[in-house]
Amino acid sequence: MSHLYLDESLDLASVAPGATVRLSGDEARHAVTVSRVRTGERIAIGDGRGIRVLGIVTATGPRELTLEADEVIVEEPPAIRITLVQALAKGDRDELAVQAATELGVDAIVPWAASRSVSRWEGPKAEKGRQRWATIVREAVKQSIRSWLPPVASVTATGALAAVVEGSRMLLLEPTATTALTELRPDGRDLALVVGPEGGIAPSELEALVAAGAEPVRLGASVLRTSTAGPAAIAVLNASLGRW
Repeated sequence: MSHLYLDESLDLASVAPGATVRLSGDEARHAVTVSRVRTGERIAIGDGRGIRVLGIVTATGPRELTLEADEVIVEEPPAIRITLVQALAKGDRDELAVQAATELGVDAIVPWAASRSVSRWEGPKAEKGRQRWATIVREAVKQSIRSWLPPVASVTATGALAAVVEGSRMLLLEPTATTALTELRPDGRDLALVVGPEGGIAPSELEALVAAGAEPVRLGASVLRTSTAGPAAIAVLNASLGRW
C-alpha cells in the first residue's frame, strides 16, 4: 500500500500518468528524513481536494522529492456529506473521536462548546484547539489514504449550531431517544451528527436543538463514551448510505 503525503498547495487537476510531481517543504522533509522514502519507492501525493497521484519516487532531497505519476485517482465528493459535531471533552476523548471519525470517512468537523463540556476553548485557546484538531484530521487522512481533507470549523456554541449546519439533517445521539439510528432512511439531505460530552447533552440544550429541527436518535441499549459514540454512528451511516 502506498504512503500518502498531502500538499494542499499543489494543483493536481491537470496531472496525467507520466507527468512529474514535486513535493517540497515540511511534508517532503517528513517523507525523506522521518519515513525514509527512497528512490524507487511507490507513494501517493494528494491535494486534499479529491485527487491522489500515485507513482515512483525518482529523486529525493532534504526537503523535496520528485515522483513520476503512473496513476491518478479522482474521487468525487459524496452525494450526502456527514458532519460530526463533537462536544469538547476532557483528556483526549474528543481527539480520539475526531481521529476515528476521520478514518471512517467524516466530511467535516465542528467543535461544540456544550454546557456540560469540561474542556473550554476560550480566547487564544480556541484557535489553538481548532488547529490541534485540524492536525489530527490531517494525519488521520494520510493514515487512511483518503482523497478529501475534512475541514475543522471554529468552536461553536449551542445557539449557533443550527446555523453552522444549516441545510443538513441534524441527528442528536441521545440514549433515551425512541428512534434507533438504524431505522433512519436517507432523504437526500446532508447529515450533521451531534455528539454530547461525557455528561450527556443538557436537557435545556436538547430542547433547544430539537426546537431547531434536530432529531434525537439512539445507537443501541448501551451508552457509549463520547470518544466512541460518533465513530460508531458514522459506521452505521456509512452502511445506510451505501458507502460501505
